[in-house]
Amino acid sequence: MHSRSRYPYFQTLNTRWKDNDLYGHVNNVEYYSYFDTLINAYLIRAGGLDIHAGPVIGVCAESHCRFLEALAFPDNVDAGLRVAQLGTSSVRYEIGLFREGADTLAAEGWFVHVFVDRATRRPHPIPGSLRTALARLQPEAAA
Repeated sequence: MHSRSRYPYFQTLNTRWKDNDLYGHVNNVEYYSYFDTLINAYLIRAGGLDIHAGPVIGVCAESHCRFLEALAFPDNVDAGLRVAQLGTSSVRYEIGLFREGADTLAAEGWFVHVFVDRATRRPHPIPGSLRTALARLQPEAAA
């Protein structure tokens, strides 16, 4: 299992009352929402992604989650992010979700973004500011 040191970027996410299901833990679909929130917040803050009017947007092409330990409201989640592969128009992220302050993973996953032209939805090279922000999350950059 991966440790916190694997992830160069962390953001704390709050679980919400609505995240719990009838079994008393965060429902599986919410983990994907945490992934999406973590990634897009990073792209907006660190890379300057303009989600409302920018010419290039990221669309999810693939995602996966492995559940290891239940989370439940009102847990806070330390969400770790790294970039495993950075291509011309795509990026594969790896995400680790930890209960706040815990050293063991609650879930781990990956998420692939393909950057596309907003109007045509055709692949587009990752813009410079986004590429720079993403490159900072690669293992070589973090070392």
